[in-house]
Amino acid sequence: MESHWVEPESLSTHEKVQEIMTLILGRKRGMTQLFDADGTVHGVTVVEVGPCVVTQVRTQEKDGYDAIQLGWGDIADKRLAKPQLGQYKKAGLAPKRFMREERLSAAATCKVGDTVTCDIFKEGDLVDVVGTMKGRGFAGTIKRHNFHRGPETHGCMNVRQPGSLASKRIGKVIKGKRLGGHYGDTRETSKNLRVVRVDAARNLLYIKGSVAGANNGFIQVRTAKTGVRQKAKA
Repeated sequence: MESHWVEPESLSTHEKVQEIMTLILGRKRGMTQLFDADGTVHGVTVVEVGPCVVTQVRTQEKDGYDAIQLGWGDIADKRLAKPQLGQYKKAGLAPKRFMREERLSAAATCKVGDTVTCDIFKEGDLVDVVGTMKGRGFAGTIKRHNFHRGPETHGCMNVRQPGSLASKRIGKVIKGKRLGGHYGDTRETSKNLRVVRVDAARNLLYIKGSVAGANNGFIQVRTAKTGVRQKAKA
């Protein structure tokens, strides 16, 4: 069976978005199911995104690259550092909890104070979703690396231990050895997820598949940067 390369639909249908904005900020709200007209069920992640405010526009002439900064989530003044608070006051904007910057391939056509909402995406678009994986603290090899445990009968004394770490000839633990340690609480990107539904009235995106992070966790949704390799039908 041969595979073929499929370009993301959003790259061809949202040229304006590519020039202006490919990123929006929000929170993961949970998962649910959606049904097609033929009864096909899809597990989707519900994401509340936007409205985000453009807090700064970077240009080639001044900064050496084209980009825009987005802010999302109102916050009290005392919760921000003074340099960040000064940036918002200079722009005449209310302080935001989250701020992220996205580089652009061309000069931005938007200005400071403009609003970006979830309707920049359409049904069928492919997106990359960035979230923070749930933290699990210190985990052993079984939970962290899917190791098998030993038998619990006949006097076995090695049930959940990692086992041998190295040979006597080596005399040390080699680098990269899979062992217990801190697990989770890392930045993870779920690539090439398809937007199933857009609810602009409630600022919701229904994205097919799972997204890293706990409910109410901060996430970033951006236009997919790669295509999807699909298997050809036999």
